[in-house]
Amino acid sequence: MGHAHSLTLSALALGAAALSACGRPPAASIQAQGSARALEHSNLLRNDYVGSEACKNCHASEYAAWRDSPMHRMTRDLAHTQIHAPFEGATFDFRADRVKMETENGTRFMRVYSQEHGESLLRVSKVIGGHYREDFVGAEVDPSAPFGLATGAEHILPVSYLIFNGDWRYKGYSVMVQERPRIEPGVVWQQGCIFCHNTVPTFSLLFDDLYGPGSPAYQGSASVELPDDRRFRYQISDSGRLSDALSGELAVLGSEHSGAERNTQAQLRAAISATERSFREASLVELGIGCEMCHGGAREHVERPTSVVPSLSLRSDFLRVTTARGEPLTHAQEVNRTCAKCHTVLFSRYPYTWEGGGRRRNPGGSTINSGEARDFLLGGCTSQLSCVNCHDPHAEDPRATLDALGGPDGDKLCLSCHSTYAEPNARTAHTHHAPGSSGDACLNCHMPKKNMGLAYELTRYHRIGSPTDRARVEGDRPLECALCHADKSVEQIVATMERDWGKHYDRGALRRLYGDDLDVNALQAALRFGKPHEQGTVAGVAGRDKDATFLPLLVERLDNPYPLVRYFVRHAIEQITGRPLEVDVNQAGADVVRRARELLAQKGEHTQ
Repeated sequence: MGHAHSLTLSALALGAAALSACGRPPAASIQAQGSARALEHSNLLRNDYVGSEACKNCHASEYAAWRDSPMHRMTRDLAHTQIHAPFEGATFDFRADRVKMETENGTRFMRVYSQEHGESLLRVSKVIGGHYREDFVGAEVDPSAPFGLATGAEHILPVSYLIFNGDWRYKGYSVMVQERPRIEPGVVWQQGCIFCHNTVPTFSLLFDDLYGPGSPAYQGSASVELPDDRRFRYQISDSGRLSDALSGELAVLGSEHSGAERNTQAQLRAAISATERSFREASLVELGIGCEMCHGGAREHVERPTSVVPSLSLRSDFLRVTTARGEPLTHAQEVNRTCAKCHTVLFSRYPYTWEGGGRRRNPGGSTINSGEARDFLLGGCTSQLSCVNCHDPHAEDPRATLDALGGPDGDKLCLSCHSTYAEPNARTAHTHHAPGSSGDACLNCHMPKKNMGLAYELTRYHRIGSPTDRARVEGDRPLECALCHADKSVEQIVATMERDWGKHYDRGALRRLYGDDLDVNALQAALRFGKPHEQGTVAGVAGRDKDATFLPLLVERLDNPYPLVRYFVRHAIEQITGRPLEVDVNQAGADVVRRARELLAQKGEHTQ
């Protein structure tokens, strides 16, 4: 997610059709044409998949766009691709540890010098990503025989390369994890991020959904964590056929679980265990995100292209998917469910969400990048509006088309349903902003930029709602109106919302967020009292506006226990001062603050 596409209303329908059925009309239209062209019988089992190369001849333009897209390049074999990261002796220092990036005979290595564990050599095999940053996969080897057999499993390697600014950073510090004391490799690759960054049979993603409450976690467990009334329901329609499918997958994974065991709960638990333990690169449909990761297994369509068309709906004789209320999914919901297989993560163990929620208790929306589809499912437009109405599913969109959605292009999309506001007087009565102003644009209020993105800039929050929603006003800092009205106090903003939109807000709840004096500036109070993600949002606004009045508070926040917030704060300070701030935010917080103050004082900046 993260790249929006500007579309006219007629083009929106075409875009949705293109994703649903290889450029053909949505399923409902196909079925209306009669039985001459049937939908697939099955598109989620391992044998249903044929790989993206099978799509090339018939779908040349989509295939060409996909080949060059960040989606396709999500995971690549390092021996057969180009990367940005310089493995020419560059070093990354992390407290008492160091990583040196090396190349020998065309093979790349990370040499780790650890104060606790000594020296080790990691041979790099794969690169993950390539749009904002590059992460790496590899295994430890004997330093005396670097081209010999690896001494262990492939791990996520400890250092990432940031394409947008040329820096190296500890892997994982793009999400809300707390600071770490030393350099260490990450999780075993085949047990970690392998499922969302590559093409796997959809069946492999569904074991926990089919098992139900109490399911063990495994690679296919996306952190959807939606309220019950927003969840998709995966209903077993034929337990015998499901048992057959599970037996087949267990055999592929080499499980010793008896094929004679017909208890589906036991088989599902065995499939989860076998997948976590034995799913490897050879078990993938293909490396990276291929056509079938979204479109589903296309074997029937490839074998009978004129009589069978693919569908985004899950096709199986043992499974039925419905809304939480048991209703069939609309086409938009099928698209959104497809995207939410991966773009749904409340990363890490960070306990907080938007709407004053907790990750494990009544979770609201995510606060960082990569949870956009899940956040979208929390909003009120998902039965008719889908991800592809704004996002090109095959290629990267130019920044200009993304930015255009914050104006008339985005308004056109919203007005296709909310036509009442096409009339100027009704629109002004609704927005209370001048026609053509930024506050008059639908997305700027209903999808504000408040989430921490991958390049230390704020991105749009995808839960479509209103800045006047009580859960947001009384549960979150800062007030969303303050993202634009940065000079206003809490009381000024709240009183205006009450007057213009007929709302009422609990002043006691607001004092618990901002302190006893509600005449305080909303952003500065959020930076002073807010949760870490709220402080990151304010840092993004202060940097965007180059507001020097925030410098003293920003410097104090350089000791935040979450490194991502520190990176956002440092970037904001650099935007405000117009020069790099040469501080290592990985050092102890007090040391970072002291060094920042020294450097800024040398440049005549007031930080206290």
